[in-house]
Formats: sequence, C-alpha cells, structure tokens
Amino acid sequence: MSPAGGAAALAGGSAMAAANAELSPRDFAAIAAIMHSDARIELSAAKTTLVQSRLARRLREYGLGRFSEYVALVQSDAQERHAMVVALTTNHTHFFREPHHFDHFREHVLPVLKRKQGPIRIWSAGCSSGEEVYTIAMCLLGPDRTSATWLRSADVRLLATDIAPHVVESVARGFYAENVAAGVPEPYRSTWMRPAPGGFVMAEEARQLVTARVLNLFEKWPLKARYDVIFCRNVMIYFGDPAKEELEGRFVDQLAPGGHLYIGHSERLIGPAASRMKSCGHTIYARPEIRG
Repeated sequence: MSPAGGAAALAGGSAMAAANAELSPRDFAAIAAIMHSDARIELSAAKTTLVQSRLARRLREYGLGRFSEYVALVQSDAQERHAMVVALTTNHTHFFREPHHFDHFREHVLPVLKRKQGPIRIWSAGCSSGEEVYTIAMCLLGPDRTSATWLRSADVRLLATDIAPHVVESVARGFYAENVAAGVPEPYRSTWMRPAPGGFVMAEEARQLVTARVLNLFEKWPLKARYDVIFCRNVMIYFGDPAKEELEGRFVDQLAPGGHLYIGHSERLIGPAASRMKSCGHTIYARPEIRG
C-alpha cells in the first residue's frame, strides 16, 4: 500500500471509529455537566442519541475513536469546550415566527416608539441566524419605503446576540436561501430583501439597524442601555427553572419602564419576574411605568 493509500485508510478508519463510537452514560453525564455549567442547558438522558450524532463529527475531526477521549479533550481545551457547547446548541427559527408577537409589536409598541424622544433600543437574545431580528427590522421599516421615513431622524439600534459564532456571522451577512426568504410576506420581501445568487440578502436599510454579537446569556452582559423591547423566544425551554428565573429577572432589570418582553409560545415568567411584569397577551409582557 502506498503512503497516500495508507493515510487514506487511517483517515477512513478514524471516521468509521468515530461513527461507531458509543456514548456511555458516564461520558454523557460529563458532557451534560459541562453544558449546564457553561450554558445552563439541561440535557436529559433522552438526548443521548442526539448528543452522540452531533458530536460524532468532532470526534472525526480529531481522529478519536472513543467519547471518553473527546471528554478528556474538552476538559483540557477551552476552545474545543466552547465548540462542543455550540455544536449542542439548537438553532431553529424562521421569519415572522409566532406572528401574534409581531402583530402586537406593530399595533401597540411601534406607535409608542415612533413618538419616543431619545434612543430606541431593541434586543433579540438568542437570535440564531437572524430571521427574528430582521423581522423586527422590517416591522420598524414598514411595508413600503414611505413608511420608513421616520427612521431617518430616529436613533434606533437592534442588538442580535447568540452563543454560536457561526450564526452570528450569518446575521451579519444577512443572506437567506430562497426557501427561507419565502416565509417573508409581501410587500416586506420585495421592499426590504434583494435577490442574490441562491436566495436573498437583506436591504442595507435593514442591515444598518442591526448589530450582531456573540454573547452567553449567563455571563456578564456588556450592555449600557436600558432596552425598550427584548425578544427571547424558544430559548428558555432548554433551561431548568433556576436558570429561567435568573435570566428572566435580568431581562426585567434590563428593560426600560414601559418596555416589552416577548418570550416563546410554551414559556412563562416565573419567580420574582412574574410579579414585576404585567401580561399584555399570550407570552407578551410589559414592565410597568414608574408613577411619580
């Protein structure tokens, strides 16, 4: 066998070993502990197959044949530890998801924002690949160019954050495949998206409103402003109640009085945050104004 053939055989053998590697309960428990420690994500034993399939590629890349070897690696290598957390994070979203939130935003929140004196700040927390934050941007811009004129004299900034660097890069690019962009209703799509090879790219008017950053929600937030609106939807379903309570409390603290919080359709406010907010609809909450 030639050296090249031998190398190919070794690579193939490593790939096969990784594909056939079994995730033992002990190794799963170690991985689950890291996920909870670093991202507060709770993994039950029912997720064993999912974890095994998602991490098989990481084993192949390192030429490892056992999950115990991979666990040892992530316990000693901070960069791969973060890569593992990202690999096990779910990124699923689409434009105008849970449309009742955007109906409420356009009908009740947007008119108030247009009258506001001073900066307007909106945060998409756990933004995934950006469909949510660009849906918000299109709601601000409106269905036609005339409706966007108010933004010329307004100080509006949208922050999009996620723990996964690759999806944050997608937000910055603002490119979406044709089947993804199909979820944008007219006239928003024809007004605020531009045809590009293989799909559409967000118009500059939308992209210039958005800043995308990598952020772990359970680390220190480098946020100076109070936010008028925070969207954090279908993120907290992966956390246990103590983590949910902590995060929701921090969101309320970060909201300006009168600000709104939108959470996922199967989520709810718990702990002190629930008593500090008033319900404005299904999974829509407002922080009460301060009365003088």
